[in-house]
Amino acid sequence: MALRLLVIAAALAVAGFVAYELFEQPSNQLFGRTLTQGPANERVVALTYDDGPNPPYTAMILDVLEREHVHATFFVVGRAVQAYPDLVRREVKDGDAIGNHSWDHSHLIVYPPSQVAQSIQRTDAAIYAAAGVHTRLLRPPFGSRDWIVMRAAQRLGYTVVMWSAPLARDWEYPSAALIAQRVLRAAGDGSIIVLHDGNRGQLCGPAHLNAHVCDRSADIVATRIIIEELKKRGYRFVTIPELISNRKPMHTRARGAE
Repeated sequence: MALRLLVIAAALAVAGFVAYELFEQPSNQLFGRTLTQGPANERVVALTYDDGPNPPYTAMILDVLEREHVHATFFVVGRAVQAYPDLVRREVKDGDAIGNHSWDHSHLIVYPPSQVAQSIQRTDAAIYAAAGVHTRLLRPPFGSRDWIVMRAAQRLGYTVVMWSAPLARDWEYPSAALIAQRVLRAAGDGSIIVLHDGNRGQLCGPAHLNAHVCDRSADIVATRIIIEELKKRGYRFVTIPELISNRKPMHTRARGAE
């Protein structure tokens, strides 16, 4: 019996690894081309945040960015944008870039094509309603994509943005020092770095969730540590649109928007 359980556990582990390599590995280009890194010969990095907006932590991260004169890219979840539009407006006003991270952070690969497109478009509509901009940057939740997701993104004019620096696993609530250490040891020329200002777009206040669920205080401190250290190393911080500025604009302001 013990041997049988061991074999089953091993099989599940192998299946999980294969699924990750196939659907979530950021460098995998099997389903279509994604952006995983900027120029490898320039001292630039792109700092990105997923899963927000999420008060009060998003605003506190924005405060750090403003003090450090750094712009970042925020991949926002539609339901959180709808709940907290003021934060998205501030991101845009501060000069940060906005990306689409789906409506509710579900695995898009389990959706039919129409539902994938609906999740993307509904989120874009929420971003436009909040801040008067459209984005053409998409980061699928969990980095999970297949031919259906990539085809939908392509048809809607999106560039799919992954990352190059291994994830800091900040969703496990490590210390700020550990988050920063994990990022800094992997950062290099053209790196796309991922941190989180929310937790899958969950609305902790309205949903009466435990405050710990949405706690991103460690990411606030880690942001400052990462910026200060990379500046010492001679790095310049850019948004994702700036990283790919030789392509068509990814983020356009609507006419008449403030």
